[in-house]
Amino acid sequence: MTEYFKAVVDADDAPIVICDVNHIIVYMNPTAIKRYAKRGGANLIGNSIFNCHNAHSKETILSVFEKFLNDPSLNKVYTYTKNWDNEDTDVYIVALRDDTGNLIGYYEKHESRLHEKA
Repeated sequence: MTEYFKAVVDADDAPIVICDVNHIIVYMNPTAIKRYAKRGGANLIGNSIFNCHNAHSKETILSVFEKFLNDPSLNKVYTYTKNWDNEDTDVYIVALRDDTGNLIGYYEKHESRLHEKA
C-alpha cells in the first residue's frame, strides 16, 4: 500500500515536505525538491526543518506542533498566505497520525485559491 501513498504524494503539483515528530525532514515530493532547490533540494532530507526556516517560522511550526500534541482532534492549521508563481496560496500545517491517533509527524500543505488553469 505504501507505493500507492507515495504515488499520490509524488503526483501532487504542490510541494509536500513531510517531517517526523523530531522535526526532521523524512520525505520531499518532486515538486518540493524543485521548489526548494536553492535551499538544498533533496539534500534537505534527513535534516531539521528549522535549518531552512527563519525564527518566526520556527516559532509558528513549534506552536502548531504543540497544538497537535495537545488536541488529537486537531489536524490542520492555517499558517499564512503566500504568492507562489503569481497565485495566492494558503499554507497549512497538517498533522500525520497513526491508527491510534498518536502524532507521528506533519507536513505543509499548499492550497491555491485560484481556479484550475490546466
